[in-house]
Amino acid sequence: MIEKTGSAKWSGGLKDGKGHLSTQSGVLSDQPYGFNTRFEGAAGTDPEELLGAAHAACFSMALSNVLAEYDLTPDSIETTATVTLDPGSLTITKVHLDTKASIPGADEAKYKEAAGKAKEGCPVSKLFAGAEITMDAALT
Repeated sequence: MIEKTGSAKWSGGLKDGKGHLSTQSGVLSDQPYGFNTRFEGAAGTDPEELLGAAHAACFSMALSNVLAEYDLTPDSIETTATVTLDPGSLTITKVHLDTKASIPGADEAKYKEAAGKAKEGCPVSKLFAGAEITMDAALT
């Protein structure tokens, strides 16, 4: 088993409160967040942004792993994950992966097949099982 931790501390009410979050590695340490960063577009982080980064990272690693099954090694994989939160239901309804890769010797069909397998097999994709996960995949 692999276990990693993230932590958050919150003080105050929902709209006027403030929080700080940290990660086990220390990459994030007492990073501020709040209602204004999550719902009003203020500068700072929020849970959906962090989930998007986690999904993009996980998918990119999963794609590299699947490509190895095709005897392909990417020069680069760049992925952006857009996480959609419905503010009315407070439900993550969709995640869209936009990925571009430079892979010597790959053709479009193999790449899209590998990307589809990675999208389905990525542990963070599985975590989002209740949300629609869409993807655009292109070779560069």
